[in-house]
Amino acid sequence: MNNAEIQIQFPQPGNWQEFTLTPIYRDAGGYRPPARFTQDEIPAEHAPAMAAVVAALVGLGEDWQAVQVWAHLITATGYNEDDPYTPIGQRDEVVLDVEAVNEQGGRRIFTPYQYPEFIITGPAAVAFFKYFTEQNHE
Repeated sequence: MNNAEIQIQFPQPGNWQEFTLTPIYRDAGGYRPPARFTQDEIPAEHAPAMAAVVAALVGLGEDWQAVQVWAHLITATGYNEDDPYTPIGQRDEVVLDVEAVNEQGGRRIFTPYQYPEFIITGPAAVAFFKYFTEQNHE
């Protein structure tokens, strides 16, 4: 089981160009090395995956703006459309849980159950997640 996650904080809700990314994982020694990345420190090859996260967040609409995102890597099993009891394979996916605020001061958590676009299936998203949670970034 993968216990790693990526936390992304947006200090100015609705401003997707400014964020802090913090990978949370255990390294080979059993502890999590401290690491934080700003938008300027994301490698260019991983920028499209971050753009996919932002695109999913825009789906919240104008009433709610994301302030924090928790990204998790899961392995999902696909099933045959004609026979829903027959698995056809597995794939890694990145799923998002989103804490958002509104203008009235409300705070709410949104999940992939409410917003299916919070499940990002592209290989770039999986590579992005693994890049930040499986490497030493000192």
